[in-house]
Amino acid sequence: MHGATQPADEPETGAAPSGGWRGALRRAAGDTFRSLGVRNYRRYFAGQLVSQAGTWMQTVSVIWVALRLTDSGVALGLVTAAQYLPVLVLGAWGGVVADRVDRQRFMIKTQTGYTIVAIAYCALILTDRLSIGFIYVLSALFGLLTALDSPTRRTLVVDLVEPELTPNAVALHSAMMTGSRVVGPAVAGALIASAGVEWCFVVNAVSYVAVLAALFSLDRSAIRSSPKVRRAKGQLMEGLRYAWGEPELRQSLLLLAVVGTLAFEYQVTLPLLSERTFGAGAGGFTLLYSLMSVGSVTGALAMARRSTIDLRFLLMGAWGLVVTTTVLSLAPTLALATVAAVGVGAATILLPAGLSALVQLRSADEFRGRVLSLSTVVFIGSTPIGGPIAGWVSERFGPRAGLMLGAVGTALMAGWITFTQRRAVRARAALAPAAKPEPETRIS
Repeated sequence: MHGATQPADEPETGAAPSGGWRGALRRAAGDTFRSLGVRNYRRYFAGQLVSQAGTWMQTVSVIWVALRLTDSGVALGLVTAAQYLPVLVLGAWGGVVADRVDRQRFMIKTQTGYTIVAIAYCALILTDRLSIGFIYVLSALFGLLTALDSPTRRTLVVDLVEPELTPNAVALHSAMMTGSRVVGPAVAGALIASAGVEWCFVVNAVSYVAVLAALFSLDRSAIRSSPKVRRAKGQLMEGLRYAWGEPELRQSLLLLAVVGTLAFEYQVTLPLLSERTFGAGAGGFTLLYSLMSVGSVTGALAMARRSTIDLRFLLMGAWGLVVTTTVLSLAPTLALATVAAVGVGAATILLPAGLSALVQLRSADEFRGRVLSLSTVVFIGSTPIGGPIAGWVSERFGPRAGLMLGAVGTALMAGWITFTQRRAVRARAALAPAAKPEPETRIS
C-alpha cells in the first residue's frame, strides 16, 4: 500500500517525502511561476500588478459614474467607444513604434501619461465637476495612451526573459493582468459602498508610483532587446501583409476580431445585467466582474504550464466562451450568474493571452511589435464598434440579449474556422499516400 514504508533516513516527523503530493505541488508551482526567477521580470511583474489593480478600480468607477449620470446603456457604450477608438485608429501604428523604440524608456513616458489622466479624474471628481463630457475626453486620452503602450508593454515582457521562458512569461503576464481585475473591482466595490467612488480614482493615481519605480529599477544590461527596426516608408503595410500571409495568424486575428467586437463588451453588459435584471447595483456589478476575473486568473495559470500554443488552443477557448456566455445570459438569479461568470472568465483569457503567446512564438523578431499591435487593434480596438452595438441591443432587448449577441457571433466564427481546419486536414490526408509511398512508414 502506498506510503506503508519509508526510507531508513526519513525523519520521523510525518513529513511527506519529496516525491509525495507536497513535492508535486512545489514542482508544479516552480514550473508555473518559473519566469519570476528572473529579477527584471519579477520587478516589472510586481509594479504592473499594483498599477493594473488601480486601473481596474478606475475603469469600473468610470462606468458606474457614467451610468449614474445618464442611466443609459447607449451612453455606456459610447464611453467604452471613446476609450478604445484610438486603439482602433492608431493601434497598428503603435506596433510600428514598438519595433523602433527603446521599450523600457518609452513605457516610462506612457505610464507618466496615464498618471496625468488619473490625476485629472481625481481633480474633477473631488471638486464635483466630473461630467459625462469630461469622461468622454479623458477616456479618449486613456485610449490614445493604450494604443501606444500596449504593443510596447507586451513586447517588453519577452525582452525580460530568455526565449525558452516566453510562453510562461506571457501567460503569467496575462494572469497578472486578469488578477488585477479581481483585486481592482473588488476594492472598488468596497470603496464605492463605504468611502465613496472618488477614492477609487485617488487610489489609482497613487498606484502608478509602483509601475514607474519598477521600470526605473530594471537592469538595462539584462534586457534582451530585439534589433530595432529603422524608420522607413511602408512598415505598417509590411506588417499587415506579413500577418495576413501566415494562415494561423490570419485566422487567429479574425477570430479575435469577432470576439472582441461582439462578446468582450462586459463593461457595458455586466452593469446593466446587475442593475436592471437583478437589481443588485454596484455591488452586483463589481462582484460579477471580480468573479469573472477569478476565472481568468485560473485559466491563465493553467495556460502558463503549456509549452506550445496553437490555433486549436484558441478554438478551445472560443467554444468555451460560447457555452459559458450562454449560461451567463440565461442565469435566473445573481447567485447562478456569479458561478457562470467564473467560467466566462476562464474562457476569455485563453483567447487574447493565447494569441499573444502564439504571436511571440510564431512571428519573426522584426515583425513582432506590429503583429502584437494588430492583435490589440482587433481585440481592444474593435470595442468602439461593439460597445455601442451591445449597448443598443441591451437597451432595446435587455442585457441578456446583449450577452447572447456575443455568444452567437463567436459560435459562427469559431464554427467557420473549425470547418476550414478540418477541410485542410482532410486535404493533407488525401495527399499523404503520394508524400509517403512506403506503407510501412505510415503512422496509424
